[in-house]
Amino acid sequence: MVFDSRAGVPVAVSPRNAALLVAVGSALTLIGAWIFQYGFGYPPCPLCLEQRYAYYFAVPLAVLLWLALASFPDGPGVRRRTLIAGFAVLAAGMLWNAGLGTYHAGVEWHFWAGPSDCSGALAPLGGGGGLLEQLQSTRVVRCDEAPWRFLGLSLAGYNVLISLTLAAVALGGLRGVLAGATGDD
Repeated sequence: MVFDSRAGVPVAVSPRNAALLVAVGSALTLIGAWIFQYGFGYPPCPLCLEQRYAYYFAVPLAVLLWLALASFPDGPGVRRRTLIAGFAVLAAGMLWNAGLGTYHAGVEWHFWAGPSDCSGALAPLGGGGGLLEQLQSTRVVRCDEAPWRFLGLSLAGYNVLISLTLAAVALGGLRGVLAGATGDD
């Protein structure tokens, strides 16, 4: 447990550890997605691919924050507002991703319509001459069908849980920076 050096208030996680947790958690989430895609043969739909953007962004940003905090544990080389902005962007990105995952899970449960390019009725394939050729070359991965569920949750549902957890960790790091803690005090 880290304590605010000014007021003795407990801070759940140090900013340095928060940055490391977000980087590792995001990297492991991407690795898991790639294992499902390439190892188990579950091709991602367009919404699944879009949900990965937050992790692609979070890994390098969190590593940069961690390196800055590890290189300058007392903070002389890192401006406080840079750390605040970095953790705020991480938290906002993960919260946005949780919203996107919630939307995707709702599409899978048919609570609302999904994007027209990966859910709903298929567009006409054209004339009969090239129909067989088009059918053989077209592969649509549907956003409104969950190919895998565990304990009632699809991968989109697990993405919501992971994104919310990483947002909470980033907010914990932000709280630590605001409280004046930087390292493992």
